[in-house]
Formats: sequence, C-alpha cells, structure tokens
Amino acid sequence: MTLRQDARRNRERILAGARELFASGGVDASVEEITRAAGVGMGTLYRHFPTKDDLVDAVLEEAFDAYAALAEQAVEEPDAGTAFATFLERVLELHAGNRGLMQVIASSERGRERAQATRERVQPLVRQLVERAQGAGTLRPDLAAEDVPVLLRSLGRVIEMTEGPPDLWRRYLGLLLDGLRPQAASPLPVAPLTAAQVAALR
Repeated sequence: MTLRQDARRNRERILAGARELFASGGVDASVEEITRAAGVGMGTLYRHFPTKDDLVDAVLEEAFDAYAALAEQAVEEPDAGTAFATFLERVLELHAGNRGLMQVIASSERGRERAQATRERVQPLVRQLVERAQGAGTLRPDLAAEDVPVLLRSLGRVIEMTEGPPDLWRRYLGLLLDGLRPQAASPLPVAPLTAAQVAALR
C-alpha cells in the first residue's frame, strides 16, 4: 500500500469513527474517543484535521446538505400549511438520526464554513415557509422566522433525553403545531428575537 493510500484509509477511518460518535451522542465526543474508534493516533487525526471544527464540518457535510434539501423541498410543496409542518417534522427526524447535526446548526461553537453556509442557505427558505403559511391563514400571524430555530432546538432537547420512547418528540411537535394555528392564538407576551439575537445565542 502506498503512503497516499494509507493516508486516505486513515482519513476515512477517522471520518467513520467520528460520524458514528457524533450521530449517537453529539459533537461533544472527545478527540481521544474519536481516535480510539478510528484506531489511529492523535497525530494522524491532527494531520488530516488540524482542529476539531474542521473534522465536524467534514463529518457533517452530508447531513448539512440533507438539512438544506429539506427546506428546499418544503418551499416546493404547494400546500403552505403542509409545507411548514412537514419541514419541522423532517428536520426533527434528521435530528433524531444524527444528534450532532442540530447541535452545530443551532450553535456557532462547532463547525466552520460549511455549517455557516448551511445556516445562510436555510434561513431565507424558512422565512418563506413562515410567510407562505401565514398568507394562507394556516399559521398564527405573530410567529417570526427567527422563532423557528429556537422551537426546533427546544424540541431537540426532547430527542436528546435518554428516558422515554425514542419518538416522544412527535407528541410535543403535535402540541406545538396546534399552538401555532391561528384559531388557537392569543397575544404573545414577549416579542420574538431579532435575527442578530438568534445569531448571538449561537
């Protein structure tokens, strides 16, 4: 085996080990855990990925694309109410299968260019989904697009609970969607976060 082939194999082992750890437990897995899972040394890991954020971006590249694709597919759905509800459900399904993804999307502490590019790609699509549903009369008019990542992160905490059935989050999604219907709306006591405040939360 040539040196280049050996290096390529080690890189794939690192990615595979990190992918499994991030999906099951989130991106807080230590580099020591990752190297053990990959069967490589610390120096090998850092030769391929100088920082952990570089590794996070590489491991979650496919998940980032899947997340953005959900938003793109949702805006093509002709029924605005179905589009918004289905987008939330599909994103949470993605989160349930890969706990590291939403940790990175919701926070700027992990991930670099790819994570930020995904946020920038999805944000205007979410705004479009919200405005379309409100225009169709299926979503309360005072919901802001900036509320959506906060709601998703809140439901994500249910997914991350170790107790209870793995699909418990669906119950709370149902409660959330009922509360977002215009006929159920009562005035909200506090204004939504601004886009800058949502970014600051990360």
